[in-house]
Amino acid sequence: MEPAAGSASADGGAFLEFVDYAISMLISSSSDDGYESPGAGPAPARPPWGWAVAQVLKSCRAYSSGVTAAILLSDLHQSWTEQRKSLTAKRKVELTNLLNKRTKRRRLPSTITIDSIHEKNFLSPKSVLEAVVIDVFILPGTKIYMLTLGDMWSTSTIDLYLHRRYYNYIGQNCTLKKGREVVLTGCCLRTAVEGSGRARILPTEYMVILLDEDEDEDAMLLGVQFCTYSFSSMKEEKSRNDVVYSFYARIEKIESLEPFGCTERKQIVLVDTDGGKIKFILWGEQVLLANLFSIGSMLALDNPFIANLVDSNHEESQELCLEYGSATQLYLVPIAQHEEQVLLTPTPVRSQGPRLSCVPVDNMASQVTLSRDLHGSVDFSKYPFRVCVSELHDKMVGVSLFGTVTSACKASTSGTTFYLEIEDITGAVLMKLAFTGHWSLGRVGVGHMVYISGLACTLSVTKTLEVSWCEKESGSLFVNLSLLPALLNSTCLYNLSLLSDLPHSANRTHICRVRLDHIDRNSLKLSLFHNLCGYVVNELSDGLLQCSFCKVACHNGCTHGFQLHLTIADDSEKVFAWCNGQTAVEFLQISPDEYMELPEDERMMYLFTLQNESFTVAIANTNKRGDMSSLSKEALPVWEITRAQKCD
Repeated sequence: MEPAAGSASADGGAFLEFVDYAISMLISSSSDDGYESPGAGPAPARPPWGWAVAQVLKSCRAYSSGVTAAILLSDLHQSWTEQRKSLTAKRKVELTNLLNKRTKRRRLPSTITIDSIHEKNFLSPKSVLEAVVIDVFILPGTKIYMLTLGDMWSTSTIDLYLHRRYYNYIGQNCTLKKGREVVLTGCCLRTAVEGSGRARILPTEYMVILLDEDEDEDAMLLGVQFCTYSFSSMKEEKSRNDVVYSFYARIEKIESLEPFGCTERKQIVLVDTDGGKIKFILWGEQVLLANLFSIGSMLALDNPFIANLVDSNHEESQELCLEYGSATQLYLVPIAQHEEQVLLTPTPVRSQGPRLSCVPVDNMASQVTLSRDLHGSVDFSKYPFRVCVSELHDKMVGVSLFGTVTSACKASTSGTTFYLEIEDITGAVLMKLAFTGHWSLGRVGVGHMVYISGLACTLSVTKTLEVSWCEKESGSLFVNLSLLPALLNSTCLYNLSLLSDLPHSANRTHICRVRLDHIDRNSLKLSLFHNLCGYVVNELSDGLLQCSFCKVACHNGCTHGFQLHLTIADDSEKVFAWCNGQTAVEFLQISPDEYMELPEDERMMYLFTLQNESFTVAIANTNKRGDMSSLSKEALPVWEITRAQKCD
């Protein structure tokens, strides 16, 4: 179902119009920049809609005092150019020949290119390098092996001092040779200085050799060396310490463990071909290896160390686990990246100015190729157009939504799961938010305009669509535009509204120029607010403090702030509204502590002097708020002022 025309201006205002305008500018510039389109067909490459929104918001957060259209377009163009460079198969002929049978797979997070290493003359130990061996040679006058590495995104190569633990894998009939793909991390750079040649990578013991089951040589290695033992045979073996085991298993899960003292730990849950499971534990610096793994890939472990698992209480249990020992060698068979053709359903945009216009659909292909994950879900993080609520369906991941919050609450008094309902022009959807710790999104209230990415959609056993979001998943982002500091100073991202316009488009945040008409002194209160979520902290009957939203104990992490009712006006209308926290301070131009120190009669006089002061405000409709959105048990006005800034 396609949203009705004019949806961008109806629920996103000038912000979404600017995003579409910026995308059209990127398309125009990229069609003449000399790069090949990474997609199929002759159509110019189109930036993913979610990527463009995230980049605009990234710039807004970087320039909290406000951004101009020129700044945003410049940042977007630079980011998109770098993005296209990394996606373009621009490589040497030799590297092309070596990679012409390369299996399609996802690029690992934290992957950097060889070109970027040379440009920045820097390499972080946490970075990942996906490379192919161009050459193997011995450093003249030494017995030190060197690898010349290239990657499919770079025009240059780089030399690596090979760690001695891999010397046994060098040779024509061995696995580490010209044409072999490897992934490595934990690298340090020996930077180039004048007269000493180019930069080189110092030895790292965290390198994994990639295998291809379709290659006879690799298939034979896997069959002969790694298919003898299963996890169950190791558990039953009484003399397991005398046996050199090799295992071949699928990576099911990668997760962090509670540190052992000050030592970081990670575990990789492995499943062998018989369905047996075991945990592969990484300690200390070894956790860098987890950056080289991807869920669904097959891991071949040669001679792992067998130990008893240490649980969260730092006590040794009877459960066996595997560890990365000094003699352990790892091979990886990456999971292939499957793809699916998805029909394009672009959201039409009604332009409200000569600079803004949507790109004609007939210049685009009718469908786009998106990757599928291990469970068959289509990854919409690269989808070129906005996805609306009515378009959500089963087996979607990486989805981005832009809409207005209609309710927010905690799933239970304990745990870290919350429910958030978001509405756009096509409908509303309830989503489950899972946090790694406490709520971390700041204040989110009904009527606030938000952007959220990294959503996943599945069908429950009752055939009900369930939408979820997990904070720790890659690509997860949440931005509350109604509270964005840069919004009021970025004129390219909003159109000014009159207060009389508010009832006609009540489902989005408006920007208005107003004067302070009256402050309701009787409703001006000093309350305790929870720093994490911005909601009022209540005192329970037993004297304990509890957040009204998070439902967590708030002995610390609380700040005193204002709750304020006020009347604002412009030439068209007067509106009764409320605000709190920093927004209330902006109106009152005094801190809570300073205000409370004033004598009673001086407080009244002070408030009177503020009348007719001019402000630029962001104002949202809270009419659909649920119980969890109320700042107190008292009724609140319909309109909330989410941000305010005094006009000069």
